[in-house]
Amino acid sequence: MPLTSAPLTMPETHPSPAPNRRLPRTVWLLGWVSLFMDMSSELIHAVLPVYMTGVLGLSIMVVGLVEGLAEATASVLKALSGALSDHLGKRKLLAVLGYGLSAATKPLFPLASGATEVIAARFIDRIGKGIRGAPRDALLADATPESMRNAAYGLRQSMDTVGAFLGPLAAIGLLWWLHDRLRLLLWFGVFPAVVAVGILVFGVREPANLGTRAAASRIQHPGARRTPRFAAARGLPRSYWGVVALAGVFTLARLSEAFLVLRGQQQGVPLLWIPLVTLLFSLMYAASAYPAGVLAQHYGRRMVLMTGLGVLFASMLLLALPGMPALWLGVALYGLHLGLTQGVFAAAVAATAPPTLRGTAFGVYYLITGLLQLLAGLGAGWLWQAFGAPCAFGAGAALAAGALLLAAWQSRARFG
Repeated sequence: MPLTSAPLTMPETHPSPAPNRRLPRTVWLLGWVSLFMDMSSELIHAVLPVYMTGVLGLSIMVVGLVEGLAEATASVLKALSGALSDHLGKRKLLAVLGYGLSAATKPLFPLASGATEVIAARFIDRIGKGIRGAPRDALLADATPESMRNAAYGLRQSMDTVGAFLGPLAAIGLLWWLHDRLRLLLWFGVFPAVVAVGILVFGVREPANLGTRAAASRIQHPGARRTPRFAAARGLPRSYWGVVALAGVFTLARLSEAFLVLRGQQQGVPLLWIPLVTLLFSLMYAASAYPAGVLAQHYGRRMVLMTGLGVLFASMLLLALPGMPALWLGVALYGLHLGLTQGVFAAAVAATAPPTLRGTAFGVYYLITGLLQLLAGLGAGWLWQAFGAPCAFGAGAALAAGALLLAAWQSRARFG
């Protein structure tokens, strides 16, 4: 998507503080669901790139292709499930289906006898993620007042990332206890996934008026009675497309977490301590996501997102350099940039989309960023294999720097 076709027009919000207001129960429960599912996933993914390259013998370019295709598949399904949730007025049903499918894939990783089975399990897991992502985020927006959404998305993202921190931490302990037996370790990812699905099924309630709004919308748009109104994405406001454009820039500039793990292995981190890579950036992510939401609520989203883009540039640059200090600082900044941006982007999508099109809006957002992630993964894998890791991370730093300059220029043009 050309970055100059839509200005970066994210509404600046400056509501009065409301210290006595509490976030809705649904926000906390969705946070716990995310925590346990991410704990399960990251326990597995903390060692999966090493398992794929070291045990199954796959090349780094193939790992990048698998990661990119898996995320792109998830993104396509997010677009479809988001539109479907708008049409049905039932977010929770699709969220349960998606989380349940991801939970069902966890035993497939340790049961796999070769690369084909592991890749298939990874794809099925991402299919589950694709089905649940947009309906879950739209459900959170439906249950939360506008004045609290930055904080709500920040909290859910923080709890999600606490799970991503606990997963690698558990992986380190299990690697030590199990004497580096990776296949046996993968079984321990099953239980937290089951807990996540249980919380969602028995704890989360859908807002009572959601189905009524969907029915009213179908009456107003008779041609959409039988099919999800995915074509209505063309009518989303210009400010929404500005959010998507900026999110696409972030996606192209950063290498995925799998490349961080492989960079740690290349720099000489022993297998027992490889999960520390995921653990460190997850810790920084968890610690910064909720504060970033609060800062965005008071000072505006643009300031937080621009800061995140600068942090991403520093992270990619450090990861291109040799040595352990540059590695660990780069990994920490990678987590910080995620905390500064991901929840704030979600809140911006919710703020710029009409209530009856929130599922569609989140779906399109995830579709575009997922396809760009596929492109970034393929490009990074090719650069790494052909010219080395410093070239791959250096390209990410160059893209981040160029995007920062372009975004700053557009910001001045838009706000003077």
